[in-house]
Amino acid sequence: MRHLLGFSVFAAALFAQPPSNWQSATTLNGVDMKRLTPAQQKVALGVLRGSECPCGCPMQLAQCRVEDPACSQSLALANLVVTAAAAGKTSAQIRQELAASPLVKAGAQRNRILLDPVTINLLGAPVKGPANARVTIVEFSDFQCPFCVKAIPQLEAVLKAFPNDVRLVYKQFPLDQHSQAALASRASLSAHAQGKFWPLHDKMYANHRAINRQTVLEWAKELGLDMSRFTKLLDAPETQAAVDRDIADGTRAAVSATPTIYINGKKYQGALELSQLGPIIANELKSK
Repeated sequence: MRHLLGFSVFAAALFAQPPSNWQSATTLNGVDMKRLTPAQQKVALGVLRGSECPCGCPMQLAQCRVEDPACSQSLALANLVVTAAAAGKTSAQIRQELAASPLVKAGAQRNRILLDPVTINLLGAPVKGPANARVTIVEFSDFQCPFCVKAIPQLEAVLKAFPNDVRLVYKQFPLDQHSQAALASRASLSAHAQGKFWPLHDKMYANHRAINRQTVLEWAKELGLDMSRFTKLLDAPETQAAVDRDIADGTRAAVSATPTIYINGKKYQGALELSQLGPIIANELKSK
């Protein structure tokens, strides 16, 4: 009897669950469709079964509600669909509402390798590569960021692969969690005023764990900089203002981490490797 009772309870629980096949399920976890007429429910389910969840999973909204009920994005969008269906909207109108929702828009951006172009102020910024290059890569970077250190040889490989067509522009984006990054940014701009940005850039990235005021001054002296002029600029308010302008430029361009690069103004969201960047740059060149 105990076994039979246990089986009965298990069976009741099993049959109370939504059908495992999300394509035929008419009840979805967390989604109240009781207020819908049969016709409205058909419309809503059709949209939910044919619209991708923007959370990053490879599932449709209905599938996500059945197989991943904890997903907050599919729940929010499913309820949007139900509300629109209850208002008598057609499938096409509901799909338009979905496409216009912030969740779907954010998901579409996240899945793109290149985002829409933005304008970035490059006046006076350090540049490596031909001035007439058809492709400009803008790098927002932090001298104490270990990921930025790893990006250097990859970006150098890009410049070597496209010597006549690509230039690299450096923009400062020191992060608060790196205690010496702001100092390094000011130092690099102070060296830039004497035409030595890239030599000090290379020195600081090669020794990013050792950056402090004393080592920066030592490296500047090794590179033959006018130390009186360098030190004066290092501490000048206008140098910090220049760093702040780069940070503001990056913030407007949606930089949230380092390194972040832009290819002809388009934020790049792929791996910083020549194998990935090469085809994208080649495609940019074709479009010019």
